[in-house]
Amino acid sequence: QVQLVESGGGLVQAGGSLRLSCAATGSIFGANVMGWYRQAPGKQRELVAQITSGYSTNYADSVTGRFTVSRDNAKNTVYLQMNSLKPEDTAVYYCTLLIKSINSRYWGQGTQVTVSS
Repeated sequence: QVQLVESGGGLVQAGGSLRLSCAATGSIFGANVMGWYRQAPGKQRELVAQITSGYSTNYADSVTGRFTVSRDNAKNTVYLQMNSLKPEDTAVYYCTLLIKSINSRYWGQGTQVTVSS
């Protein structure tokens, strides 16, 4: 029912920028959280940034000051603006949606971000 479609990944040089987008479709209602996780080879999947339906945000320490998460509730879309990218940001980035009332989490397909030195 609920689907998340990501776009915007790619290859960028260190110091550059990318913007990821994730559009959600389906039965999205009530309080929810949208955000981004990432997973690098051999590492645990980690939370990068998230934003609630009330626009409260949280960021991983490693991206604070460089990344900005935002959302457009009318479009059910979440964005991740990534600036000053570093090689250690290289990972597969996954969009996620948590609908709190039913405690259900949904995931996008993942998009590769590669930062070259």
